[in-house]
Amino acid sequence: MRPVLMKGHERPLTFLKYNRDGDLLFSCAKDHTPTVWYASNGDRLGTYRGHNGAVWSCDVSRHSTRLITGSADQTAKLWDVQTGRELFTFRFDAPARSVDFAIGDHLAVITTDSFMGKMPTAQVKRIAEDLQDQTEESALVISGITGRINRAVWGPGNRTIITAGEDATIRIWDSETGKLLKESDKEAGHQKAISSLSKSLDWSHFLTGSLDKSAKLWDARTLTLIKTYVTERPVNAVDMSPTLDNVVIGGGQDAMNVTMTDRRAGKFEAKFFHKILQEEIGGVKGHFGPINALAFNPDGKSFSSGGEDGYVRLHHFDPEYFNIKM
Repeated sequence: MRPVLMKGHERPLTFLKYNRDGDLLFSCAKDHTPTVWYASNGDRLGTYRGHNGAVWSCDVSRHSTRLITGSADQTAKLWDVQTGRELFTFRFDAPARSVDFAIGDHLAVITTDSFMGKMPTAQVKRIAEDLQDQTEESALVISGITGRINRAVWGPGNRTIITAGEDATIRIWDSETGKLLKESDKEAGHQKAISSLSKSLDWSHFLTGSLDKSAKLWDARTLTLIKTYVTERPVNAVDMSPTLDNVVIGGGQDAMNVTMTDRRAGKFEAKFFHKILQEEIGGVKGHFGPINALAFNPDGKSFSSGGEDGYVRLHHFDPEYFNIKM
């Protein structure tokens, strides 16, 4: 496995996202400037300038024409992927955190943090084909959750919205009415804040990572717990291989608790687990700080990690990796 080191951010990474074709990688960081890279060799293609706060997450439309970003500057922005031009700004009265396009790219769900006495929300925005028709109006506002919503994503067929966050509970909501349909079981579920959530390619199941030092695999329709992967560190990021029965988990201590620069001192490696057997099958070291973001390329042949150290590391798997009987 040969890593490509990508240095373009001045602050810790927060999120990584490949486009559907797997030829572009988008990165978000606390330095206000989302960046796009060639996924094959790690060359920087360009940046999206306009936010003036940490950028917490992004999503890219199916045909890689539009990018959406959520930022601590209390906005979510739509961008033209190719030109880097800012197309539209959704303004909120609290920091925007998670963003996710629905199938078809005509809707997006955006979460806002609790701020100045305001409760966190998950808001559905209509995304117009023609920018002249674009408005800031919310088609739906989901509220009533205590604690920050770290991720909100669309469920199968856009019929539901799945939220997870600080209160360690996963919830499934009706995307039309905003009615709460299901909540994760307190006993079987996570015991501490959920930091990350990643969907399978067919949207049938999803993986969550938590500060309780575990990752869990769930059925996206029934919210049945399928598998649990236990590590010895808080989990900040998770993803699933699109081609093999592998999951990758990353984390380390909180930035506040990192005092040693020796990378062996902090457990800063991406750990691979067998998705079905739940056994650890390997690890990839390299970051000098906790891993905050992970993403598999849709072709399954590479993955990238983003760290507190400001680096994106791009790893191409050796051909032997695919010969292992997974």
